[in-house]
Amino acid sequence: MGHDHSHAGHQHSHGESTKNLGIAFFLNLGFAIIEIIGGLWTNSVAIISDAVHDFGDAFSIGVSFFLERYSKKKRTVTFTYGYKRFSTLGALINSIVLLVGSIFVFMETIPRLFHPVPVNYSGMMWLAVAGLAVNGFAALRLMKGNSISQRAVMLHLLEDVLGWLAVLIGSVIIRYTEWYFIDPLLSICIGIFILTNVCRNLYAIFRILLQATPDHMPEDKVKTILQEVPGVKEVHDLHVWTLDGEKNIASAHLIVADDTSREEVIRVKHDAVDRLKEAGIDHLTVEIEYETEGCYSCPVE
Repeated sequence: MGHDHSHAGHQHSHGESTKNLGIAFFLNLGFAIIEIIGGLWTNSVAIISDAVHDFGDAFSIGVSFFLERYSKKKRTVTFTYGYKRFSTLGALINSIVLLVGSIFVFMETIPRLFHPVPVNYSGMMWLAVAGLAVNGFAALRLMKGNSISQRAVMLHLLEDVLGWLAVLIGSVIIRYTEWYFIDPLLSICIGIFILTNVCRNLYAIFRILLQATPDHMPEDKVKTILQEVPGVKEVHDLHVWTLDGEKNIASAHLIVADDTSREEVIRVKHDAVDRLKEAGIDHLTVEIEYETEGCYSCPVE
């Protein structure tokens, strides 16, 4: 068997990323509550729709904050691969929350599109300016980070900035035209945008949970890399999957000539691990078989 693990510890950046996520979480959660109150006050379904999105983002940031703190937790006898897939579980819960929230917003918004009601456009403008400031500040904080979770949350916050920009433009249009249908139209557009991203995320999540081969790491590519290892005659029983969309894992059986020495077998294993690590496989388990040995452990196809 050949195993390889790669870990890099950066204590300062780890603490800074946790702090940034904590700040983003409390800003987003606090402002989402203000949005709900402001949406009811201004009678704007666009703002309520964005509040639902922000609550989803706050949950996502909270999960990322928790995972960032426990990202260095070691594997256990129960979770032998560690806790990487907990982030996928959090993403699944977050997507379901956003999906249900978006459906609720659509149910409230669509009737208003055909029967528009007046909204407090001045309040919408002030809330939009505040939303741009809060989400923009949080996004800038996370833009300085290097962790994957920070980058993912930063993209969520940039989506919010664009949403608030749309609300600001819409409130200005309503002020000068009194086209109140703009408010539910904006809400529907925000909802469609959210649902599109949720569906895309759910597709990626289910591929991970069902252990599909990563899109960027197809089986043929991995097999070709292994077949290029000097001394390897054939590759079979190859499996490639990902724990969380970032940490990729593979297992394979490599066939070598019957007269291959012990030193050569060790060299083949190390070479295979090194080549796949360069290609993006973080953990490889490899079994060496001799040509006439046959595969004792291979499952029946």
